[in-house]
Amino acid sequence: MSAVVDETPRVRTLELEIPGWPGHVAGQHVDVRLTAEDGYRAERPYSLASAPGEAPAITIQRLEDGEVSPYLTEDVRPGDRFEVRGPIGGYFVWRPNDGGPLFLAAGGSGVVPLRAILRHRRNSMSEVRARLLYSSRTLEDIIYRAELDGDDVVHTLTRAQPSGWTGYARRVDTGLLREVAWPVEDGPLAFVCGPTSFVETVAAGLIDLGYVPTRIKTERFGATGGR
Repeated sequence: MSAVVDETPRVRTLELEIPGWPGHVAGQHVDVRLTAEDGYRAERPYSLASAPGEAPAITIQRLEDGEVSPYLTEDVRPGDRFEVRGPIGGYFVWRPNDGGPLFLAAGGSGVVPLRAILRHRRNSMSEVRARLLYSSRTLEDIIYRAELDGDDVVHTLTRAQPSGWTGYARRVDTGLLREVAWPVEDGPLAFVCGPTSFVETVAAGLIDLGYVPTRIKTERFGATGGR
């Protein structure tokens, strides 16, 4: 592990050094395994936050009673070593020739693989249009806040909003999707990632709007950012 970036008080990104890394596709994940001194092992999956061609990186949200996330978000330091297996996954992935336009919807730490997709789109100079709808509890909970800013990112804060907030202040539903998602006539490709309830609500809402179910890819995350 070569570098640490604190994204929020509870979220940290780790840049990894993996010998023989074969490269990855935007949207893939790795499995991280920790082994205690007594031999006990715990393993969790974490999405890759980096784009293809960048050093592999993972972003972890701390779960207070978790077996893996507290160590990765509080104790690990550059130079520390732990087991990583991957890259893994072939469904929730995007390559520039997959086209779009891309509609990305993230709930909490579900933004991690979608950030990788957006970075890959940018780095490859793809002309595919993309829009991200990102639901967070508060402003302080927004991961990659400085990076995810601009006309192609729509934020909604569901628990508390700062003074002067001009974004949405509600949970995502069909009405909100109708306002921000690409029109069905454009033939959009959707990626939805977050807690199960968020994913099911967004996927159902997009279908209600007329999105083709086979062009809605979903990934369900637990509280730690793992599946």
